[in-house]
Amino acid sequence: MKQKEGVIKPKTKRAKRFLDNRAPKLTENVKNAMIMKGGNTSMTVTQALKDIYALKKPSAVLYKKKNITRPFEDSSSLEFFSKKTDSSLFLFGSHNKKRPNNLIFGRLFDFHVLDMIELGIEKYNSLSAIKNSKCPEGTKPMLVFAGEAFDHDDDHKRLKSLLTDFFRGPVVPSVRLAGLEHVLHFTALEGKIYMRSYRSLLKKSGCRTPRIELEEIGPSFDFVLRRTHLASDDLYKTAHRQPKALKPKKKKNISHDTFGTKFGRLHMQKQDLAKLQTRKMKGLRKRRGPAAAAEGETSSKKTAKVEVE
Repeated sequence: MKQKEGVIKPKTKRAKRFLDNRAPKLTENVKNAMIMKGGNTSMTVTQALKDIYALKKPSAVLYKKKNITRPFEDSSSLEFFSKKTDSSLFLFGSHNKKRPNNLIFGRLFDFHVLDMIELGIEKYNSLSAIKNSKCPEGTKPMLVFAGEAFDHDDDHKRLKSLLTDFFRGPVVPSVRLAGLEHVLHFTALEGKIYMRSYRSLLKKSGCRTPRIELEEIGPSFDFVLRRTHLASDDLYKTAHRQPKALKPKKKKNISHDTFGTKFGRLHMQKQDLAKLQTRKMKGLRKRRGPAAAAEGETSSKKTAKVEVE
């Protein structure tokens, strides 16, 4: 590839395909994640990174070598690897005396760090420690967030957004019922974040709707929130901006209720209900001529007779 005045021009078709894949699109590619460890790590951190990589596959890259860097002090190496692997998410593991068993979840915008949140592992059970059948690789998980902190605290709100970005997987138009088998549950309680992974089992219930049971498959974490590096509101708003072509066009006279039912409003001219054509019934038909007059006299006599008696 040849670079001239800041513009990279490909020399081969392979380089052109590579640049087209990296170019901005209306519908972006699936977000890849870099998973790496720092200069000092423990067995807990190393195994935790491998388990999260197993949940994130195939949209993840696991670096086995140590990277001597400190993301909160210097993020240049993260931005370099982000450009190299076209990744917008990262997970960094480290361990030291001051912050033992440390995990840093983060994301990047335009190959620059947008926000980072540091979580400490207090309790951990690996995938191999829980002897149950696992979900297939690449299964799109269902994310559940429980706890008032995810709705009221600013740090927990951003953490919820970050975890959703990290684990949600590819955007698909529809999912079959049997594909909804992986559940990731996050609970914020008393200053801690509990992460649990379940496999949903569809059991017979005697009716059309199956009975659902949850079976823990691991990994499970008990996190404590540590340092945070959050983007400003203006930068965060810029990162969430969508192109005009993707914004849904507003249709006139169409609305939806809480349950998603679609309602439409029609504008019609004023109608004369007296001239409205209705269904003709034999009993309501008007009779004409002497027969109708005679029938009227007979009915009045009968009525009079009934009144007299």
